[in-house]
Amino acid sequence: MPKFKSKSQQSKNSKKQAKKETSTLSLKEKSAQKRKAAQARKEFTTLLFTATFGSVFVGILLFFVAGIKAAVPGVLGIFVMSFSYKYPRQALYAFIIYVPIGGTITYYLGNSPILQLAKDAFYVPALIGFWQTCRKQGLPLIIPQGIKIPLYIVFGCSLLTLLFVNGGQQFNPPISGLLEKAPPEIPLGMGILGLKVFLGYVPLIGCAYYLIRDKRDFLFLSRLQIGLILICCVLGFIQYLLLLTGVCQGTRGLEGDALFRATLEARCYFGGALVYSPDEGVIRLPGTFVAPWQWAWFLISSTFFTFATGFTDPSPIWRLLGLGSLVTVFLNAVISGQRIALALVPICFGILLLLTGQIGNLKRFIPIGVGLALIVGIAIVTNPVVVQERTESFTGRWEASPPQDFIVQQFEENWKNVDGPLGSGLGRATNSTRVMGKTKLVETYYPKVLYEVGIFGVLAFLALVTSLTIIGFKTYRSIKNRNFRSYAAALWVFILFISYNTYYYPLDVDPVAVYYWFYAGVLFKLPILDKQEKEEADPKQARKQKPLIN
Repeated sequence: MPKFKSKSQQSKNSKKQAKKETSTLSLKEKSAQKRKAAQARKEFTTLLFTATFGSVFVGILLFFVAGIKAAVPGVLGIFVMSFSYKYPRQALYAFIIYVPIGGTITYYLGNSPILQLAKDAFYVPALIGFWQTCRKQGLPLIIPQGIKIPLYIVFGCSLLTLLFVNGGQQFNPPISGLLEKAPPEIPLGMGILGLKVFLGYVPLIGCAYYLIRDKRDFLFLSRLQIGLILICCVLGFIQYLLLLTGVCQGTRGLEGDALFRATLEARCYFGGALVYSPDEGVIRLPGTFVAPWQWAWFLISSTFFTFATGFTDPSPIWRLLGLGSLVTVFLNAVISGQRIALALVPICFGILLLLTGQIGNLKRFIPIGVGLALIVGIAIVTNPVVVQERTESFTGRWEASPPQDFIVQQFEENWKNVDGPLGSGLGRATNSTRVMGKTKLVETYYPKVLYEVGIFGVLAFLALVTSLTIIGFKTYRSIKNRNFRSYAAALWVFILFISYNTYYYPLDVDPVAVYYWFYAGVLFKLPILDKQEKEEADPKQARKQKPLIN
């Protein structure tokens, strides 16, 4: 008669078998991880040797041809680009770190024109790396899909301008007078660089989207941004103290127009050109950036990021740091002498309170609001002269040239002077292309776009940013998690504000030219993180998903 095993015996055997399988599996996983780590170390060592040899070799050649000023950026550029291509995720983080401190690094390394494009040594290889991975996995790099058609139209208009306008200027230059000598120009080169400035950072949307894989990545990025803002604002405050105490002379003691003109000779340890003539009531500080007005727009954009972290981070410590960095943004807006920062930082803060709904969150808003008001109030009381000077400077400028009149005048002037419906040429009103030819100074963004790519280009670009804004609004409204939703709301307000701002041209230069597109990608990833949170909260519905890009 056959013997049947008892149920307890069967369960014991099954448990043993399961343990055996898990131990075998864990051993396999461990050995696989060891092989993977060994392979990664081997690849890193090989790349390090190749990049070092290649960059030093090119550096030696550049040294004999163009001197040390070309050799150092050349060596660093090749080295950085090699690693950025191999490790695109790390390169993108390095890119975000470099953006606010790039101005300071540029002048410490000798102010070479090549260094002005140094951040792209991180960005371009990383973009290529992400693009190749997307192709392998069958993923779209252009995200969201709703912006594809307007983006293609803008790109098509830009290519028409590049081919017919810049190309015409290159191969059929205007005839000079009998005794006049035509200035040396490279209109096609100007157009290519102008196109890079105009649309070159749009792919950052996709890069940021794939950079963030989970909540941990998102928190790391948001906290990294807060750390950068805090460091830059502290350095900006130190810069002001060094000028105030006379450690740095600034533009004091100069004569005539030199008292009111930002100059590199007056540079004070961080950043680039500045004006510091307190006796004349003129102060324009650059913080850690190349120029003062870039610092102003860094402070304006930082209002959105510090607000978002200060109200939404799950950690009380990081919420406190976010609000502390918001205070430093307010203080720098006052001491920097930038009228636009002094006006827009508090306005943006008020808009954020209303549009994100945080003003209704009384438990969190009242202590934060009181604390912020107290700190800013103490700063105003202890420095009444500084505050009065900045306020008088702002009101005086507003009365002398109201912004709305200035914008209308810029539109009218460029509408009359543009060469045709395709514009006057890409890069013709872009400051960074002046090394390749004559450029026109247009101080407002959409009149500048009108002058470069014509009426069709302006309308196409407006369609692009409008699509981005509408999709961004729908995205943020679809998020259920309160913290993610509040953060997304702050990013959407930032996108809305920059999309239709035409005063000056922040979308053309650092840092807004980077932050606008990059944080749009972060916004579009937040619904995915929201779904992940739901799946983790409900194990029955949880499904293991392979990350889009490792």
